Amino acid sequence: MSVFFIGDVALDEYYTADRWPGRADKGMVKELPAETGGSIANAAVVHAGLGGDTQFISLLNDSPLSERLIADLRQNAVGVDHMLIDPAIPESRNFIFLVDGEHIVLTVEMGEQPMWLSPAGLAALRQPGFLYTTLYRVRRLHAKTPEGVLKQAELLDDLRSHGRRPIFDLDVGGCAPEDMAYLTGAAVVIFNQIGFHAAFGHDDLGLIGDWMREHRIDWVVRTLAADGAEARSPETILRVPGFAVDVADVTGAGDTFGGTLTWCLSQGQSFEEALDFAVAAASRAVTIHGPRAGKASPDEIRRWRQDARASLRH
Repeated sequence: MSVFFIGDVALDEYYTADRWPGRADKGMVKELPAETGGSIANAAVVHAGLGGDTQFISLLNDSPLSERLIADLRQNAVGVDHMLIDPAIPESRNFIFLVDGEHIVLTVEMGEQPMWLSPAGLAALRQPGFLYTTLYRVRRLHAKTPEGVLKQAELLDDLRSHGRRPIFDLDVGGCAPEDMAYLTGAAVVIFNQIGFHAAFGHDDLGLIGDWMREHRIDWVVRTLAADGAEARSPETILRVPGFAVDVADVTGAGDTFGGTLTWCLSQGQSFEEALDFAVAAASRAVTIHGPRAGKASPDEIRRWRQDARASLRH
């Protein structure tokens, strides 16, 4: 069963700074080696590293950088059979500044061009399995069928009717009432703390049960950085604590969490098991520099989790 990831892949250009400058201010930065990243691509690489059957779709231009990004995905066992090319769009790059143990990400605006799925891509997506994506991307999806054009929420409904189960990574952006045409029927909706508050105006996971039932959402997850993560179905709340670790780089931690959670669910694990394993994978990832630091085998994560818990007991 292939899991599809539809989203961004980019060159991540890293810099460190002693502080983040204010308005009309100046500051000095130190350049670090650039790395291939992009939030959804990072999650796809993590999923493939765990042994998942992984397909990735994005819209890129036809430059040497785009060829490099696609080649890197292939080298990480991520399928790119259905990638989309538009020569007119900008280069896909992120500027990442590491300041005081946190990161500030500036992304080059790629535009709102429609993403026209190929007939083969649509056929592959019309198979049972998970689809890991973002609101920004599904708003742009289009496909031609013998019956006419399917696009945006209507296209997503079509994929759901064929057994494709969406997992939305909403990160800091949250969601608004106009987004519910996309989120309704989702298998999982993932927020971080900022995104959850932006969506609901409060921080109480216990208050969203009616909202979930109304929109037929199976699970909502809120990641809590060093404090782990919590999740709820319409009836159940789960909480998993984090790990006390020395943080090297938090870039890609949320992507590691999402890619790992998706892999666990695709393996038939319970949501509680999946949540626990995803927290461990993300905690391990922040101890290593780079957006793809979360890439690991299941055994590597299990060993790391066992050793981290053993150190806590002592």
